[in-house]
Amino acid sequence: MASSSFGWGGFLARWIVALALVLGTFNTTKYSFYQWVAQTGSEDLPLKVLVGLGILIVLIIFARATLRSIGLVGLALAAAFFGAMVWVLIDYGLLEAGSSTVMTYILLVIIATLLAVGISWSHVRRRLSGQSDVDDLDE
Repeated sequence: MASSSFGWGGFLARWIVALALVLGTFNTTKYSFYQWVAQTGSEDLPLKVLVGLGILIVLIIFARATLRSIGLVGLALAAAFFGAMVWVLIDYGLLEAGSSTVMTYILLVIIATLLAVGISWSHVRRRLSGQSDVDDLDE
């Protein structure tokens, strides 16, 4: 099996990076880029701009790969699937819908999962169908 083939280890690595990106950007604790910028104002402004641009670059790479691989319809279907899954968990009493902290983290994990699925989709598709995705290149 070639190293570029889909494997659970590769997906897990992409999911961990996506989760770190999402949780590092925003979470309910004081340890996120959002909280750092909001609470300290213009202190360390050049560093905040640099870190913010780094986060934005990685987020755009993930978002663009996701949109190119699964498209808006795939993204909407995946979001609907995860939304229905959360609804089932709430309906069966496994999640408490009244807790904004719990729901925030669930939403953040779903966003990270959508990004990881999107960035991994070409590997999954190749594994399932034997067909490779190739980007159009202007030469």
